[in-house]
Amino acid sequence: MNITLRQLKVFERVARRLSFTRAAEELYLTQPAVSMQIKQFEEAVGIPLFERLGKKIYLTRAGEEIYRLSRAISQQLDDAEQTVEELKGTEGGRLVVAVASTVHYFAIRLLAAFCARYPKVKLHFKVTNRKGLLQILDDNEADVVLMGQPPDDADLVAEPFMENPLVIIAPPNHPLAGVQGIRLEELRHETFLMRELGSGTRSAVEHFFADKCIPITVSMEMNTNGAIKQGVEVGLGLAIVSIHTVEQELEDGRVVILDVASFPIMRQWYLVHRAGKRLSAAGHAFEEVVRHEARCFVKSTSPPFQQVPEPLGEPAE
Repeated sequence: MNITLRQLKVFERVARRLSFTRAAEELYLTQPAVSMQIKQFEEAVGIPLFERLGKKIYLTRAGEEIYRLSRAISQQLDDAEQTVEELKGTEGGRLVVAVASTVHYFAIRLLAAFCARYPKVKLHFKVTNRKGLLQILDDNEADVVLMGQPPDDADLVAEPFMENPLVIIAPPNHPLAGVQGIRLEELRHETFLMRELGSGTRSAVEHFFADKCIPITVSMEMNTNGAIKQGVEVGLGLAIVSIHTVEQELEDGRVVILDVASFPIMRQWYLVHRAGKRLSAAGHAFEEVVRHEARCFVKSTSPPFQQVPEPLGEPAE
């Protein structure tokens, strides 16, 4: 067979996702380019590897066998690349870091610290939600991942490196702003802005209130912390977010933290990589930066609520 590594890579991604569109997005290619690579690959192999039924595609028996072999070849190529990276040490090489969307608020500072110490390492940075990070880990597409609690049944190595307090934020003119000792039951009458399904923060919040047997009303779902914070600022509802995401908003007085019983919800941020993965020297160096420098880049979270600034006008009704 006269095939190329590029064709093999494109085939593996299409076979893994069973979608030309998703494969194209993840490989940063156009869908016609992916289709052309698959066509050439099938011609080189000499038999169909996919069958198309309606709008869905499926692997043929031959496709399943080629996919199994392509995974093994890709792993060998990854091992070869890893060996080269280890030989380069921290004087070069490539490092892929993926983080939860909430983590990126302080991860950028950690990356800057790492790059200042190891300027010759080529760094690739990915930001996504919890579901996306678990997929990245499963596909072995990152060296190190920074995220919340990973699932216990995953074949991962996870090490906590910093606390992640979840707090309730509100606009400064909210009736509960400045009130101390708010009971959880008082939140029954409030509406909340919530992250999308798949978010680690949302999962933690839903479990917390389910354990307390207190229902909360979700008025709107948003897929970014930035949108949630802006929604809180303009009075669309309350929100429960990592305190690490609202540092600037608290400093500017655009939001406040409510002093609610049982809050903050204390979680942890974790350094995660696949079990059995051989980290390069650059990977080990990055983990050391995270372990020793993370707290230096994050302001103290005590006390868990803020002084409410004087309102500029009449509180909203």
